[in-house]
Amino acid sequence: MKLDAHQHFWEYNIAEYGWIGEEMKAIRQSFLPRDLEPILTQSGMDGCIAVQARQSLTETEWLLQLADQYEFIKGVVGWVDLCSDDVRNQLELLASNPVLKGVRHVIQDEPDLQYVLREDFQRGISLLKEYDLAYDLLVSKEQLPYAVDLVKAFPEQRFVLDHLAKPDIKSGIISPWREALESLAAQPNTYCKLSGIVTEADWASWTPSDFTSYLNIAIEAFGAERLMFGSDWPVSNLAASYSEVYGLIKTHIQSLSESEQQMILGGTCAAFYQIS
Repeated sequence: MKLDAHQHFWEYNIAEYGWIGEEMKAIRQSFLPRDLEPILTQSGMDGCIAVQARQSLTETEWLLQLADQYEFIKGVVGWVDLCSDDVRNQLELLASNPVLKGVRHVIQDEPDLQYVLREDFQRGISLLKEYDLAYDLLVSKEQLPYAVDLVKAFPEQRFVLDHLAKPDIKSGIISPWREALESLAAQPNTYCKLSGIVTEADWASWTPSDFTSYLNIAIEAFGAERLMFGSDWPVSNLAASYSEVYGLIKTHIQSLSESEQQMILGGTCAAFYQIS
């Protein structure tokens, strides 16, 4: 089974998607399952994981409804308020739906670089294993060292890093991102998505070689059994088409064994998010 481990849906309005700035006007529109389904089919993908784009319980419920309507949505990574005293009730309500596979908070937008070390946040994280939910780490490269401390504190919790922690691909800077990524990869409970990289390069003039070092570092650090392809569609449309994003990863991993390629293009995702 080939799976896209990371994409989004939304019904656009400026009030709820204020993060889509003027420079991102190409995605200032709605993107729904009917838009993605033919694109997945054309790329030979069997399904996807729909990931939250707003800090909203309402959006999480909406994504679960979409998954009930469209078989190709194999799982949902939603949002709950992990810092809330009501987080258990939120989890009880949402996790009763087996399509909810994990949760995420947009930590990269938090001004506190050590947000993941907050006591209330970690209290929420401590409940996820009870509901058999994974956690998607959306952190900046500056926050990545603190994410290492987080995953060390919860060795039984499944974590996956989104977008390689957004390295500075446009400027070609490797360190200290590399060292922090390798520290994270040293934690066996942590996986990584090969996603979101085209938007960290020059949107208008990137070339495949811009990503070579970053992808090689991730592959060496995590290994195919802990790596998964994610398109980050439709955000990726800012810099590349879906086929270009998929082709970039597929071409880069051609030197790996067939079984390793299969893991990155679907097997790891299915195992991590428990999709049969």
